[in-house]
Amino acid sequence: MEYYSVMLVDDEEEVRQAIIKRINWEAIGFKLVESAENGEEALEKAERICPDVVMTDIQMPFMDGLTFCKKLRESMCNTKIVIFSGYDEFEYAKEAIKLEAEEYILKPINATELEQVFMRIKERLDDEMNQKRSVERLEKYYFESIPMLKEQFLVSLLEGKIAENRIDELMHLYEYKLEAPFYAVGVIHGDAVSETPKAEVFIQTNLLPVSLKQIVDENMQKLFEYRSVNYLGTIVVIVMFEETNKLSSFIRTMDKICKIANKMLEVNVSAGIGRAYTRRLDISCSYEEARHAIDYRILLESNQAIYIQDIEPKSEKMFFIDEKEIQDIVKEIKVGSKEELEKAVSDLVEKMKYSKISMTQFQSSIMEMMVEMVQLSRSYQLDMEEIEELNLNFYSEIKKFDTLDAFGVWLLEICMKLRGLIRRERTDTTKLLIEQAKHYIMEHYADSELSVEKVCNHLNLSATYFSTLFKKEIGMSFVTYLTQIRMEQALRLLNTTEEKAYVISEIVGYVEPNYFSYVFKKQYGISPSKYRANREE
Repeated sequence: MEYYSVMLVDDEEEVRQAIIKRINWEAIGFKLVESAENGEEALEKAERICPDVVMTDIQMPFMDGLTFCKKLRESMCNTKIVIFSGYDEFEYAKEAIKLEAEEYILKPINATELEQVFMRIKERLDDEMNQKRSVERLEKYYFESIPMLKEQFLVSLLEGKIAENRIDELMHLYEYKLEAPFYAVGVIHGDAVSETPKAEVFIQTNLLPVSLKQIVDENMQKLFEYRSVNYLGTIVVIVMFEETNKLSSFIRTMDKICKIANKMLEVNVSAGIGRAYTRRLDISCSYEEARHAIDYRILLESNQAIYIQDIEPKSEKMFFIDEKEIQDIVKEIKVGSKEELEKAVSDLVEKMKYSKISMTQFQSSIMEMMVEMVQLSRSYQLDMEEIEELNLNFYSEIKKFDTLDAFGVWLLEICMKLRGLIRRERTDTTKLLIEQAKHYIMEHYADSELSVEKVCNHLNLSATYFSTLFKKEIGMSFVTYLTQIRMEQALRLLNTTEEKAYVISEIVGYVEPNYFSYVFKKQYGISPSKYRANREE
């Protein structure tokens, strides 16, 4: 059976014990998992265990119940709050309402009343849990998201971000049909320059792309099997053919659409058309060509379709490593596994084989890769001798390669070495950061407002990343470590000086002497004053 977790906060031990024993918690679906004596302690524990319900008194030392609840709401908005108090004051009740507390109970607490309160809370928690787990609700959300997911799929396909073996899987998942012998892409763009009042309306209201898509769909739907999407303010059309001779019909239709849109919207409209391809994976190539074609609109007449083949006749296929392929390998060097890095290098070598690359193209492309390797080494401030050991001088090695597979082995070896150096540098950097943090804490522990944020500002790190690193390296949280340092310094001062406890409290960073005494006693099992008295006996 699942139980909802409860945390009890009250500065009086007998009150806590009385509440614990009043009712059979597990019988009504709850489990008391933690207790605390004050708001400071409660907040730290709550952030660690994330209880479903917090039951707290108002009047407590160091941090009162209302302040504790406010801070709790900031980080755990779903936790249910029950406030109890010995004061029947309207202001307290009003504040409880502001904090969206589930219940406000007056002391002394009646067992029957308390049980009824928690049974009501359990009903609310059950309802929330059932909503989250509702398969019907999740399915409804999924089906409502399908149009957006289909659009994201289409955009990813256009940008070449989907692996070939994933295309069929995603099409089946989204029930998306995109199958034909040939594919081509067209891009329609309306220039956002208003020369008439009518054009001004479409441009100012951001309705130009919407209107263009409507015109495209009206003129395409009876002629072609196609998909269209409004992407980055342009209308992208993927058209599917049975025969390549249909491409000329597509170009004419796009030309017609430009002229219709110009007449209706009174803005200049141009279209770029990419070449036809047989693989869905190459839809991204046709899209790139269509985008390049439309760039020529400033040199040609407006309101027409521009076919990439007409302005950039396709010669022998040229090989090149694009930025994405380089960055894929760089990414795997920095954060990938050995297997992922091996695959990235293997994919590059396979592309070279498929492209029938010439020696000149081969040398030029790999030099781009080597430049990236050097820049990556420098960005991690690797030692120059270590960079030289990577053997990045490609021209001195080229004669040793008799196949592209041999080159692939050489490239992978360099990438693996660089990956190892970066990971070692990262480890050294982490240790240095933690040492700097410890040094900063040691110098500023007397600052009562010293916090993770202050340390992170000094180190120029995010609080989340620093907290994870600190706990991993030190074995305790920042707060626990800071408390330990302050207590050690307090102990030293008690042993070596005659300063009063309240003075020592301020010296080690505690504004409230009573809270200092509370923390000291919790750490060493004895109050500061008794510790000094025992030492002097």
